[in-house]
Amino acid sequence: MLRVDSYRDPLGVALRYPQFRFMGSKHRLLPWLYEVFSSIPFHTALDAFSGSGCVAYLLKAMGATVTTNDHLHFAYHIANALVANPGRVLGTTDLDRLLRENDEAPHFIEDTFSGIFFTPEELRFLDNVWANLGLIGDEFQRSLVITAMCRAALKRQPRGVFTVANGKAARYHDGRRDLRLTLQEHFIESMELLRSVPYDDGRPHRALCMDVFDLPIEYDLVYLDPPYVPRSDDNCYIKRYHFVEGLACYWHGYEILRSSKVRKIKKKYTPFSYRRTAIPAFDQLFHKFAESVIVLSYSSNGYPDLEVLISLLRRYKSRVEVFEAEHRYHYGTHDRVRPDRALVREFLIIGA
Repeated sequence: MLRVDSYRDPLGVALRYPQFRFMGSKHRLLPWLYEVFSSIPFHTALDAFSGSGCVAYLLKAMGATVTTNDHLHFAYHIANALVANPGRVLGTTDLDRLLRENDEAPHFIEDTFSGIFFTPEELRFLDNVWANLGLIGDEFQRSLVITAMCRAALKRQPRGVFTVANGKAARYHDGRRDLRLTLQEHFIESMELLRSVPYDDGRPHRALCMDVFDLPIEYDLVYLDPPYVPRSDDNCYIKRYHFVEGLACYWHGYEILRSSKVRKIKKKYTPFSYRRTAIPAFDQLFHKFAESVIVLSYSSNGYPDLEVLISLLRRYKSRVEVFEAEHRYHYGTHDRVRPDRALVREFLIIGA
């Protein structure tokens, strides 16, 4: 079991967190977030839309007892594996058991996605690891395996998104190392990398996979980074990452849209993703956490407008401050990504 004295250099600890190729990740903003969080007294913290988990990891490194939440399975497993996990990792023997060929493994992933993503052998590998996952009894270790599978799939897939099938994705094969490695090689590398991330600080952190409005409310600080109304359908998380979301739960509970060329899954509803419901949802969210210090992350390309969110927050908070930084988001790795799509103003709206 690992132990880390993170209080000596919390930002240094947080910056070792692995990067995931997720739209909207705040990893590059961690130094700025650390500076802002440092001005707020708190002992308990909630990251209510945890995504890649890097902000929750920062809050943990700053000495808080952290609860993470996300309604997506892959985000839950990342946080459970890397933030809530008190240092329970897997050894070489465990990895050998996961990689051992299982004659009873189903062929669901191979049958569903052959010719769409990866090679048949790589899809069979994912089926096999999922079949062997039952040999791992510890919940944190299981989440580590699922996180490694998801990370491997993201790195192996051209551009890290699952919007185009193998044929069209071939145009993005530029010879980079991530595209030369097999999915199994990426998985083994990810398992080794992730071993060094979880640590025990003696505090009872936890990860949840719930609707944000069903969460408990007793936190000193609540960090909110909800899925703002997308400017285009291409910015939808499920559209981009449906494969890793399905992989994180072996597609249990999801309807696969067979008419879709890439076998998308039916989106989970969230009121934050629709113009007609976003403003009432923010009002409800601010009301729910009115007793906590609220830190809302907002980008200039989001909806509602900044002024609307400030006005809503002032209904429940006597003091509202706004901090601003320039930031370039990850939208893709190819040359045709338009700079104006990626460069935004990032805001932190704090209600205390």
